[in-house]
Amino acid sequence: MRAKLRHLLGYAALATVAFACSAAIAQQPVRVGSKNFTEQFVLAELYAQALEASGMKVERKLNLGGTLIAHKALEEKQIDFYPEYTGTMLLAVLKQPTMSDRKDVYDKVKSEYAAKGLTLLNEAPVNNTYNMVVRPETAAQYKLATLSDLAKVANQLKLGAGPEFRDREDGLPGLKAKYGIVFKEDVQMAIGLRYQAIASKQIDIVNGYSTDGMISALKLVRLKDDRNLWPPYYVVPVVRNEALAANPKMADVLNRVSALLDESVMAEMNYKVDGDKMEPRDVARDFLKAKGIVR
Repeated sequence: MRAKLRHLLGYAALATVAFACSAAIAQQPVRVGSKNFTEQFVLAELYAQALEASGMKVERKLNLGGTLIAHKALEEKQIDFYPEYTGTMLLAVLKQPTMSDRKDVYDKVKSEYAAKGLTLLNEAPVNNTYNMVVRPETAAQYKLATLSDLAKVANQLKLGAGPEFRDREDGLPGLKAKYGIVFKEDVQMAIGLRYQAIASKQIDIVNGYSTDGMISALKLVRLKDDRNLWPPYYVVPVVRNEALAANPKMADVLNRVSALLDESVMAEMNYKVDGDKMEPRDVARDFLKAKGIVR
């Protein structure tokens, strides 16, 4: 009888400790991270402000750097979640071969991340794939419509690209392997500076993203990936399991925001930051107010 009582008391003590730990975790702010470009700042603010409107405390750790830096911050528990892209997780993080089917990519990445204690929430209907873009006169001069067309004249063109593009399999190595593309010159520059540079003719071609508002604003020509180098790159919040357990409403709030997005909406919000020089937090707040998520 005494032994049974000791067991019961032991279980009660463990339950009390577990509850106390869970409560302590729940009192901690949810730490949202982002990578280092406009769309990431806007997405992080959208998710952060929606969480705050639902009553959760939020700490922002934005502009962390590139993909591998943000992912490392997640694995090392420096942040609780950040918005990522399915194709980027597949190729840059997991180092898996490229896949073209949206569901297959999501399922593969979700399974691999689950083994790391990380959960992929619902995809937003935003496929932010790479776009190689040129000025209209460049497209006309070299008869460019596809990346296969580009391969024939790339050695006459000057590229402006971000730092990750040189190392990722879906960047310059992939362009060379799939298409035989080698540029005359490759200048490393931030995304905002790339569009200024192509507009002022300092460079001839940019590696952009399909939701970059500046592409339409500058009337740039997108070159078709006719050999399917790039997989789907759908936006999805990646969350540590502990953070989800400590904040039961978190998944529903983030999924609700994701469902409101699409590529045209993201391009418009990105342009408000890059073109109209608005702050990402203000752009996010205006959107969420219009959708009735924040007051």
